[in-house]
Amino acid sequence: MAKQNPIYQYYQKIKDGSITVGSYILQIYEKIITGLESREFVYDAKKANFAIDWIEAHAFHTEGHLAPGPLKLELWQKAILACMYGIVDKDGKRQFREIVLIVARKNGKSLFAAAIAKYNWFVDGGYGAKVYTIAPKLDQADIIYNNIWQMTLLDPEWQSRKEQLEADKKAKLRTDDPDLARHRMTDLCIPGTNGTVKKIAFSAKKSDGFNPSLCICDEIASWEGDKGLRQYEVMKSGMGARLEPMLFSCSTAGYINDSIYDELLSRATRFLKGDSNEKRLLPFLYIVDDPTKWNDLDELQKSNPNLGVSVSVDYLLEEIAVAEGSLSKKREFLCKYCNIKQNSSQAWLNAQDVAACFGEELKLDDFRRCYCVGGIDLSQTTDLTAAVIVIEKNGILNVFAHFWMPESRIAEASARDNVPYEIYRQKGWLSLSGENFVDYHDCHQWFDDLLDNYKIYPQEIGYDRYSSQYLVQEMETSYQMDDVFQGTNLTPVIREVEGLIRDRKFNFGNNDLLKIHLLNSALKMDVEQNKVKLVKIAAKEHIDGTAALLDAMCVRQKWWSEIGHRLQNKDRG
Repeated sequence: MAKQNPIYQYYQKIKDGSITVGSYILQIYEKIITGLESREFVYDAKKANFAIDWIEAHAFHTEGHLAPGPLKLELWQKAILACMYGIVDKDGKRQFREIVLIVARKNGKSLFAAAIAKYNWFVDGGYGAKVYTIAPKLDQADIIYNNIWQMTLLDPEWQSRKEQLEADKKAKLRTDDPDLARHRMTDLCIPGTNGTVKKIAFSAKKSDGFNPSLCICDEIASWEGDKGLRQYEVMKSGMGARLEPMLFSCSTAGYINDSIYDELLSRATRFLKGDSNEKRLLPFLYIVDDPTKWNDLDELQKSNPNLGVSVSVDYLLEEIAVAEGSLSKKREFLCKYCNIKQNSSQAWLNAQDVAACFGEELKLDDFRRCYCVGGIDLSQTTDLTAAVIVIEKNGILNVFAHFWMPESRIAEASARDNVPYEIYRQKGWLSLSGENFVDYHDCHQWFDDLLDNYKIYPQEIGYDRYSSQYLVQEMETSYQMDDVFQGTNLTPVIREVEGLIRDRKFNFGNNDLLKIHLLNSALKMDVEQNKVKLVKIAAKEHIDGTAALLDAMCVRQKWWSEIGHRLQNKDRG
């Protein structure tokens, strides 16, 4: 009888409610199922089943009450392995090369990673397999390294080979078995296949020379800033000579900012939201959806897939009781058991939802004599400046956005951002303004043109409080201006905009530059206050259009009781 596909098994249990997961896990499996059904990639059941069966036969618990028994994989782990080893491209090669597993403490991630490493060392890596376990310090890298060796010692097949070799030595039949794994001074080795396992700590001196078939990056949330980022890239770039290499990163959330954890989380969430061209990334983010339910066992299942297995309900209840009596313990619980990292940034909007709000070109002529709110983001005088107006009509919020850039910057910015600014200028979404600095009078003139040429009446215009004060003072003679602080205070506005986009209540026309800015947007979380702040998904990206939109929506929300009846534009236009 043919074995069931663990991917479909797991997905079906998610859909029928018998397994509870968070939104990110649902999204990755929806992507995988869609890819399989569209034949974007294919499923090789033989490869998947072999990996799962081999690991269950040759991986063992190395500590705790289950040691030294065999590792019994849970369905969520089998589904991950099936995705890693069973999903292949059209050439039959492994589809995914960068695996990211974020899961709460006590859910067996290190043991799981060690089992994967052993499989690569013995089988999957082929002749000359090179497996690395890496961490900032050698004793951290030794955790998985030691698990691999202990699993080897516990393996009946290895024990049998060793006993047979010792018997043969006594009988003087042979003196060595090249296929017997052994522990040398600096590595684990199988001489017959030239396969090795090494543990390494970050090293500024040794930054190249690696050729890994598999690299296990353990507890990446503890990898400090630039050192961790560089080491990750060194290992990734060293894989070029391998046909099917793999980077497997696993961690719970942590406290270090601007680390490889943050970068991978940004990349992963962007990929899951649909705004990414990545083909080799495979993220499994076991994270709670609602931090306010941090002490709810139903919510905690989303970050603890092994709840009831390696994580007991009683244990979590005890940890919850401690956390409820201490703010510092609550912060730690949110981080280590919910995987909610303070100040972490995650992609904001779903690309499919955003795309559904774009369509045909919007024409100002269709909104003559309408009331609106406006927003201006002027924070970068030497780069992009953005302004928007939001006009409600028939229950839909129609958004016109315009951008300005200094004339001397367009060629440089086009190359740097990989954005066709000249094409956007020709389409009328972008204007050149000034030589080296944006002339803010042009922004003022844009609002005057709306008023003079189309009788579009801005009721309130929100602006970033760090904007040029002379422009604000100049515009205040003609318009109601209101400063907006782009911080966590905008959480209600951000949530409103997110809901309106999800409900298809916005019409952004066909302005591709605004779409780029929306998809470049991320949210940084303040866990303790349950608030968020708008940030860039990556340092080089632009979100000026999103910031201007939030400025406009902020004053719309703030002044609704006074001007809402006008902003609805009933029987106008």
